[in-house]
Amino acid sequence: MELRSIPEEQAVEDFPESLVTVSAPTSATKQAYYTLGTNLRNGLAGTQSKVIVLTSPDSSDGKNTVCANLGVALARTGSSVLIMDCDLHRPTVHELFGLRNLRGLENVLAGERGLREVQQEPLANLRVVTTGPIPPYPAELLSSRQFKEFVHETSTHLDYVLIDSPPVTVAPDSLVLATQGDGVLLVLDAQSTPKEAVRRAMRGLESVHANVLGTVVDNA
Repeated sequence: MELRSIPEEQAVEDFPESLVTVSAPTSATKQAYYTLGTNLRNGLAGTQSKVIVLTSPDSSDGKNTVCANLGVALARTGSSVLIMDCDLHRPTVHELFGLRNLRGLENVLAGERGLREVQQEPLANLRVVTTGPIPPYPAELLSSRQFKEFVHETSTHLDYVLIDSPPVTVAPDSLVLATQGDGVLLVLDAQSTPKEAVRRAMRGLESVHANVLGTVVDNA
C-alpha cells in the first residue's frame, strides 16, 4: 500500500488554538507535547510497537486534543504519523485540523474507497483518516477482520499510528480498540476527571489485558 504525498500544508490560521503545537509554537504546552513524544519514542525503543490507542475515562478529558497535538509533535520531529479517528460516536479530529469529513474510515472498511482516497495531509509527515459516515453499530465495525487487517497493513508503512478512541466509560468501542493497538495512553483532565472514573477506566482496560503505557494529564 503506497501512501499519497500531498505537498502543500494548510496555513497556520486554518488550525484552532487548541492545536498548540501549530498555533503556539513557543508555548510551554507545545513543549510538553514534544516531551511526551520523546518519552513515547524512548519507551517504545527496541520494540515493534507503533499503533497507539488514546482513550479517556470521560468525553471531557481532552483526549482528542492530546491525540492531535501528539501526532503533530511526532511528525514535526521526522516521524511518519497517521491519526485515525475511531471515535464513531463523537468524531472531532477533522475539526481540530480543519478538514472535511465526507469520506473516511467507514468507507474504507465498507470496501468503497482505498486509503489513498480518504487520507488527508494537513502537515508534512502527518496523515489523517477521519471517520466518514457514522455506522449504526460502531463496535461491530471496529472488531471486524477488515479493521484489524487495515490497521496492520497501514502500520507497516508508518512510524506511528495514533488511534483516537471513544472514552472508556462512554462506549464499549474503546475496549475493542485497546486490544487492537500495541499500547494505550489514558488521558486525564487534572481539573475535572474524578478518581473513581479513572479507576473504572483502568479496570475496563485491565479486563481486556490492554497494554497501558501510561497516563497523560491534560489541563494541569
